[in-house]
Amino acid sequence: MIEWQDEGILLSVKPHGEGHALVQVLTAEHGRYAGLVHGGASAKRAPELQPGAEMSVEWRARLADHLGTFSYDLFANNAARWISDRQRLGAIAAAAAIATVLPEREPIPSVFAGLKALLQVLELDAWPAAYVSWELGVLSAMGYGLALDHCAVTGASTGLAFVSPRTGAAVTPDGAGEFADRLLPLPPFLAGADDFSDQDVADGLRLSGHFLKRDAFGAVNQDLPPARYRLADMFQPPATP
Repeated sequence: MIEWQDEGILLSVKPHGEGHALVQVLTAEHGRYAGLVHGGASAKRAPELQPGAEMSVEWRARLADHLGTFSYDLFANNAARWISDRQRLGAIAAAAAIATVLPEREPIPSVFAGLKALLQVLELDAWPAAYVSWELGVLSAMGYGLALDHCAVTGASTGLAFVSPRTGAAVTPDGAGEFADRLLPLPPFLAGADDFSDQDVADGLRLSGHFLKRDAFGAVNQDLPPARYRLADMFQPPATP
């Protein structure tokens, strides 16, 4: 029998068989793991098993390469906590869905710690900027990090305004030159500014979403999850007549 215990954040839940649930959990020390929760689709457990739930988990299987089963103790039901806040609930769903692209059974402590911190930052008004930064952290942890600390053309570390959709390198307006309209906007909060608008968040989500779709999800021939598209739509300014 193979078994271990760890701290985890629930990423996804699917009904399985007679009242059971197949779940994916991002754990601190074991990475992204799948397992079966007996009775997970029951009226008692289904409300607990929501993406973003924080829990202690125990995984067991007869052999290491088997699916295995999860038992759990719930710490925080974050989805239930923010059920009346459309944007925060959307951020939980999107972050959980994004984390499903991580390599299975490969520990990435920085991503787990970042996701745990993000769930706590939802208490603050600055959470949208933290969400975009978390996605950029996922890209970096997977080897697709962007170069946002200096201009790839001039070398300047201030005045950064755009990012190349091809290389992921930041540039200033002078560095962009006549190609500015082909580049992705770099929101000021990713260049050191404290304040941000919904448009800045939309630009940040467009930036991280471009590279997540092309590199992280593209590597496994998948599109961005629907929950991620829904979150981006929430920050799009209303269309002008």
